[in-house]
Amino acid sequence: MPAGGKPTVRSRRLGSALRRHREAAGVDQSVAADAIMKSVTKVSRLEGGQVSASALEVRALMDCYGVQDMDERTRLEQLARTSNKRGWWVDHQQAMRPDYADYITLESDATYIRSWEPALIPGLLQTAEYAESVIASGPTFIDQETITALVKVRQERQKRIDQGGARFTAIIWEPAITALLHDAAVCQGQLLRLLEVGDRQNVTVQILPREASKMAGMAGAFVAFSFGMEPIVEAVTMQTFASTTVVEAPEDLALYVNVFDLLRSAALSPEKSADRIRHILGEASRDKKEAS
Repeated sequence: MPAGGKPTVRSRRLGSALRRHREAAGVDQSVAADAIMKSVTKVSRLEGGQVSASALEVRALMDCYGVQDMDERTRLEQLARTSNKRGWWVDHQQAMRPDYADYITLESDATYIRSWEPALIPGLLQTAEYAESVIASGPTFIDQETITALVKVRQERQKRIDQGGARFTAIIWEPAITALLHDAAVCQGQLLRLLEVGDRQNVTVQILPREASKMAGMAGAFVAFSFGMEPIVEAVTMQTFASTTVVEAPEDLALYVNVFDLLRSAALSPEKSADRIRHILGEASRDKKEAS
């Protein structure tokens, strides 16, 4: 059971999926309760994420709901087995807010990750030097030990795409990249990192041109996550200095999917985006020579 009856990110995702399948099958909670030999209250708590379903309970419910998709059945059974599993980030929990840990849980489980960033380089693409600069520039004081720990967390997160564990698409507004020209200490390394990672088969980097300011103003930064074989968005997150908001309602997810598709259509192709980054890198090299 999630500690104190509080839903975890994984138990909530599992509960939402169980409810979705039950409703699609036209089965009420009393029938579901009979299928797992539990009370209606237990089914309600399962669907709300307050308690975790076992893999056997998931299997029985999938049979009850007539779910034949083996990939979906396997995915939900695996989610049941890991709903309370402690991740690598627990070792750094003293430096992290609980909501940041929830975000990393989503990222760790995701098969598809889509990121829109109008102001910064996405965390999964940041160099250690850039990450340290961003973390240290926050509105609250963070001691160097905590900064170092948070940079290590960011580098550990990047293994998800470095090792091909997820497909990652990043759309970045051009001013977030040209701003690097004003920070010689991180500029070249960060631009080269964008080019290197963007050349991988599981990563797509697209630049939204500076002139597309109206498009860039449609939404603040957000990340969309998919967890199955198909890129169906199941959660969207927005981070601030104070908290992380997780959106899971289907009608809200549809809005973010639409916004991301509009941004992707307005962005440069991956090839032209790489050319734009190389051009900015060339500017940085010229500025460095002139300064020396």
